[in-house]
Amino acid sequence: MTQPSRSNIDPKLLEILVCPVTHATLEYDADAQELISRKAGLAFPIKDGIPILLTDEARQLND
Repeated sequence: MTQPSRSNIDPKLLEILVCPVTHATLEYDADAQELISRKAGLAFPIKDGIPILLTDEARQLND
């Protein structure tokens, strides 16, 4: 089994991850290395290939 590259997240992982606040699906932003929750207005960082789904670590979206 190959490891996802640093700029890519495993699609199967993305299918099962949800926003910890709203339980909505997350969008993957490869350029910013973040998982986006549009419903919560938060962007969760991905550090060393590991999604950090803590609200304290998320940044507010400025849409």
